Amino acid sequence: MAGIEEAGDMAEMNNTQALELDMDGSSLKSPSERNGNSQSEGLVKEKKPGMIKQLKESIRRVGERSPLASSSKGSSDKPDSIEERHSIDPEVSSLTHPLPTPASPSLSTGSLTSPLKSFNGSFFQSKEGEERAENSPTPQKKLSRTHSDTSGIGESLLKKGASIRRSLRLVGNKILKPDLLLPVAEITVENERERVEEREKGKTEVRESYTLPEIPPTPLSVMQISKMIEMEQLEEAHVNLLSLRLEFQHEQEECTEEASSVELAKKEKDLSILYSNLQGKVKEIVRESSKHSYANIDLLLPVARIIQEEEKREADPGGVGGPGGWRGTWREAVSEGVQASLSKVTLDSPEQSASWLAVHLGLLGKAITEDLEMVKGELQRSYPHSFNVFSTYLNCYHHAVGQHLKKLQLQVAELKDYYVLLDWIINYYESEEIMGSPSLRPEMEAENTGLSLEKGFLEQLKEKYCLRAKEDMRASLDKILELENEDMWSKKLAPETDEDKFFNSEIHMDIWTKVKSNAVNSKKIDANLETRVVCSCLQELQQFPKRFEDAFRNSCNILEDPLLWAKYQITYINSFTALKDHMEGYRESCPEHVDHHSREVDDLVHRLVQGLEEHFKNDVKSYLRRMMTSKWLSTDEDFQQLYNKTETLSQHCLHMRPPYVKMLVSGVHYYIVKEYVSQLMKNNYSCKNRKHEIAASTMRLQWDRLNYLFDEMKTTQDWLHPVGQHLSDIIGKNEGEIKIHLKDLVTDYPDISKKHLLAVLYFRGLRGREKRTIVRYFTELKKKLEIKGSTGEIRRALFSEIQVTNTNTNCLTDMPFSCFSFLSPDS
Repeated sequence: MAGIEEAGDMAEMNNTQALELDMDGSSLKSPSERNGNSQSEGLVKEKKPGMIKQLKESIRRVGERSPLASSSKGSSDKPDSIEERHSIDPEVSSLTHPLPTPASPSLSTGSLTSPLKSFNGSFFQSKEGEERAENSPTPQKKLSRTHSDTSGIGESLLKKGASIRRSLRLVGNKILKPDLLLPVAEITVENERERVEEREKGKTEVRESYTLPEIPPTPLSVMQISKMIEMEQLEEAHVNLLSLRLEFQHEQEECTEEASSVELAKKEKDLSILYSNLQGKVKEIVRESSKHSYANIDLLLPVARIIQEEEKREADPGGVGGPGGWRGTWREAVSEGVQASLSKVTLDSPEQSASWLAVHLGLLGKAITEDLEMVKGELQRSYPHSFNVFSTYLNCYHHAVGQHLKKLQLQVAELKDYYVLLDWIINYYESEEIMGSPSLRPEMEAENTGLSLEKGFLEQLKEKYCLRAKEDMRASLDKILELENEDMWSKKLAPETDEDKFFNSEIHMDIWTKVKSNAVNSKKIDANLETRVVCSCLQELQQFPKRFEDAFRNSCNILEDPLLWAKYQITYINSFTALKDHMEGYRESCPEHVDHHSREVDDLVHRLVQGLEEHFKNDVKSYLRRMMTSKWLSTDEDFQQLYNKTETLSQHCLHMRPPYVKMLVSGVHYYIVKEYVSQLMKNNYSCKNRKHEIAASTMRLQWDRLNYLFDEMKTTQDWLHPVGQHLSDIIGKNEGEIKIHLKDLVTDYPDISKKHLLAVLYFRGLRGREKRTIVRYFTELKKKLEIKGSTGEIRRALFSEIQVTNTNTNCLTDMPFSCFSFLSPDS
């Protein structure tokens, strides 16, 4: 024993003094070459912390992951228990254990060799061989690997193992002792340096093929394997798990007794638990690798090799698979990692921020791009090519984002948020901002860039967008009516005029802007969606004219100022006329809806025009009734009022848009002419003592003024102009001249009847023979015109619309002179 201990001490001293790691990590120097630093100080100064730190971390992980080092802290005070020593340090206990302990394998080519294995291989190789030769295991010992005798050599070696283990614990040490580091660094530093440099240059490419390390003939205990899995020593754990699995298969084939069946079931349960633990650890590592802060990227290659090896053994008993096998487990872990990454993106509630969805989707797109950049730059190089890492992650993002959007749309209520969501899905997701990012090329060129959405989801979202646009349109129209009432009607403010001097309201602009903005935004998403949204808006807009009319009449019918009321009427005639013109722009896409809306607007405008016309009629009716009376002959006060009212209307008409201004002017013109002439047909007054000349002169003067005024108003009823001239000529001329002017009157206005002529002659003051002669001439003239077909334009009805009242029915007046011959003295 003393010889062995001395040999161990000598080996440690030789290894310590052989080489020391150079400060810059570029070469190895002997202690005598270190710039005056004595060996007793044992200080290693880090001039290049990046390389040295990586080396420290790799060595630290190997040392700390040993299940023996951690389990020794919690062991009980039983130094003679081989089982306890076995759980404390398998590398050391293997020297005193009757069964051979498997070497720590490495599944990845060029991976960091286990320091314990390296040390045991250089120092204890011959001793271990002697121990195994002297203590060859029996079958009973093989089944019960936890019982053996403790010897002095085991205790000495256990102490030596503890010393070695302490030398490998480099976590948190700022000062490294070169005499403890050199035996490990001598073997690993060159390989580690080369590997780090290649990874930094991005040239490392994982090979598809690999060589499985030798499976140890005797596996470690279930507790040890479980501890290795927990400490992420996946390579060592897996080969021991394979060894345990082979052992189970061998025993399963030879199982004959009931007792062996119980042991077999127990071992099968242990295998199932260990495999479940291994799968869980694999999923955990893969999930965590999606994080940008994940440091153990080197674990992904062992994970890949384990998956590859298990896929080869899926049909063998003792393994644990799952839906899709181990590769399916890996994809599931990738998907869970992706979902976890997306769930960390900031998401405010609608109450917290009005732009909550736009902000969230912007951050989401940025996170997706950064994650895929990491997959391309880091994770893809950590797997064999057959894993299709980039494609797998990309598909997981497509699916995860699709599910995330499905949940998001449940929170969407506003039209702007529906737009943001649709725009992000259709336009933004596949743009250069996310999937089309130059940083993801060339990998992205052969991939599908579209989202994985559930069938009908996008169409359902578009339908909700259209319905919300319709609801939003109705809310906007209600708001327009509310503002019009608050800003105009309730305050009784006069409307403003636009640059063309037309009375103007912003109603049509507000409505058109709303529809146009919805159309423009929808077109950015989908041309078909634009049509659907416009049709939805127009459908809601069809009901607006009636709603507006009701609100307007309820608020403005009680206005005391008739001029203000007329201005309002003209203002909204203009506004709805302009609105109709705006909506005509959508006739090609929504012809039926535009037609319906146009009819509704036309009906409203006609009612507004008629309302304005009726208001004017009521305003001047009293003045027209006093025409053709004695007062009318003596003063023109009533006519002047009529003229002033008409002139005021004319000024208002200057602020009205065509074509409805012509409709109003023509209606008013016809009304005034008709009512003016109607006063002649009432037989209320008859001119005497040559007053008919004054009446004719007055009528001619007034008629000229009216004709001039209506010409300025651009009337379309200019065919009414001659009637006044004809009537004034008949009233003011003698019998012979009356016949000449009567012909012109009948020619221009063929709907004049005998009753109308008698009323005119009554006003003229004609009686007896003169009257009868004119009537007879009129009758003959009418017959001649009817025979020739020169009846004029019957559609231009004037006299047929005028009733003759209080007609003079005295038969003696119109009786022929021959009827009175019996009264002659000669008779």
